[in-house]
Amino acid sequence: MTEKIATTDGGAPVPSVEHSLSVGPDGPILLQDHYLIEQMDNFNRERIPERQPHAKGGGAFGHFEVTNDVSQYTKAAVFQPGVKTEMVARFSTVAGERGSPDTWRDPRGFSLKFYTSEGNFDMVGNNTPVFFVRDPMKFQHFIRSQKRMAATNLRDHNMQWDFWTLVPESAHQVTYLMGDRGIPKTWRHMNGYSSHTYSWINANDEMFWVKYHFHTDQGVDYLTQEDADRIAGEDGDYHQRDLYDAIEAGNHPTWTLKMQIMPFEDAASYRFNPFDMTKVWPHADYPLIEVGKMTLDRNPADYHSEIEQLAVEPSNFVPGIGPSPDKMLLGRMFSYPDAHRARIGVNYNQLPVNAPKSPVNNYSTAGRMRFRNATDPVYAPNSKGGPRADVSRYGEPAGWPVSGEMVHAAQTLHAEDDDWGQAGTLVRVVLSDAERDRLVSNIVGHLLDGVTEPVLQRAFEYWHNVDTDLGDRVEKGVRTAQF
Repeated sequence: MTEKIATTDGGAPVPSVEHSLSVGPDGPILLQDHYLIEQMDNFNRERIPERQPHAKGGGAFGHFEVTNDVSQYTKAAVFQPGVKTEMVARFSTVAGERGSPDTWRDPRGFSLKFYTSEGNFDMVGNNTPVFFVRDPMKFQHFIRSQKRMAATNLRDHNMQWDFWTLVPESAHQVTYLMGDRGIPKTWRHMNGYSSHTYSWINANDEMFWVKYHFHTDQGVDYLTQEDADRIAGEDGDYHQRDLYDAIEAGNHPTWTLKMQIMPFEDAASYRFNPFDMTKVWPHADYPLIEVGKMTLDRNPADYHSEIEQLAVEPSNFVPGIGPSPDKMLLGRMFSYPDAHRARIGVNYNQLPVNAPKSPVNNYSTAGRMRFRNATDPVYAPNSKGGPRADVSRYGEPAGWPVSGEMVHAAQTLHAEDDDWGQAGTLVRVVLSDAERDRLVSNIVGHLLDGVTEPVLQRAFEYWHNVDTDLGDRVEKGVRTAQF
C-alpha cells in the first residue's frame, strides 16, 4: 500500500504533524507556522450549528425499488414499475440536543432523500402517523415547550404538559408518545410515516391525495421505560450504534412502502378534514397499497459530511408528486430550506449528499461556499440560449379550488373534526390490555416528574377526554403515588 503523505488543505506536503515550528526545541512557537495556524483555525470552525429540532440522529444510504405498478396514480419516475433509486435516510429524536441519549421518550424523525432521475424527492416524516399540531403557527411553540427552560436551562415536564393540555389537538400524538412507540427498540424496528397528506398526479393530470407508510420488515418493537433509562446511562448512542453495526455486519434493514390513496373528490365530503395532520385515515376507508421496498446497505464514510450536513426538505418535489392543503406541510415547505440556508449556507444543495444526481440547470449564482460554476447568462428571460421552463411537460397541475375570506381562524367543516375521537379509538380499540397498562404507567411516571397544579389537574381532564377509564386510572395512579 502506498504511504499517504500529510498535506496542507492546499495539497502541499507538511514538515511535521506532531511538532510546531519553534525557536529551538523548547522555545516559543512562530506565527509563520502556517500549517499549525490552519490546523487550529479548522478546529475552531469544524462545528456547524445543530438542528433546532431533530438535532440528535444518524443515518445510512441505500436504495428504493418499486415492486408494484402504481402508475395509474402518479407519473413520478421514482415510482414507476421496476425503477431502482439511490437514497439516504436519517433517523432522529425531536427534542434532544446532539449529545442527548438516543433512548429518551420522544417521537423519532424518519427523513428520506431520493436521488431520482427527475431531481431530488424528499420526505420528512416520523415513526408515528400523526403530529402534535395542525397549524405551523404552533410548531415553534411546541418545540420550545419540549426543549429547556430559559432560567434553569433544564427540560421541564411541567412546561411540556402545560402546552399539551392547552392544545387539545395534541392528544392523538401524545397518546402515541406515551405508549410503546415513544421509545422504539432500534431505528430498524420502527415504522416511518409521511404524516402529511401529499398529492400524486398521473400522466393524465388526474390528482390523488396520498399518505406514505414505510413498514419495517424487522417487526415493530419497543423498549420499556426502565430499559430505556438503563440504556441511556450505558450507551447514549445506542440506536446509532445499532444501525451502523447491523449494516457493517451485512444485516441490511428494509422497509416496505405502502400508500393510502384517496380520490381527489373524496376530500371535500370526507367525515373529517383529510389534511389535518393530527388525524389518520382509517384503513377500512383507504386500504394500504404496496409500492416497493427501501433497503439501507451502506454506512456513511464521514458522518459530518454525509449525515450532519444532510438537508431534507418537504419542498423537494418531482413531477407527479406535489403538496396538499395540509397547513403544516405548507409551513414546512418554507421552514426547512430556510433552516438549511441558515445552518449550512445558501449553497447547501451543492454538497455531495444533497446534490441531485440529475442535471441541474438554473440561474443561481455566487453566494458563500459556492463551487458549482455558474454559466452566462445568469438572468432570465434571455436570448442567449439559457435554460427555459417546459410548461407543456412540467407546468403546474390543475391543483385544487380555493375560496374564502382571509382569516386567522380554524373552521370545523367536517362531521368528525374533533380532537379526542381518534386518540380514544387508539386507546380502546387498537391497544391491547398490556399496552394500555404500559400507557398508564408511562403517563403516571411522566406526570409525577415535576408536574404541578393546576397543570396536573388539566392533565387529568385531558386524559378523561381521551378515554374516561384511562383518565380515571391516570388520576388514581398519580394521586396514590403523591400520598
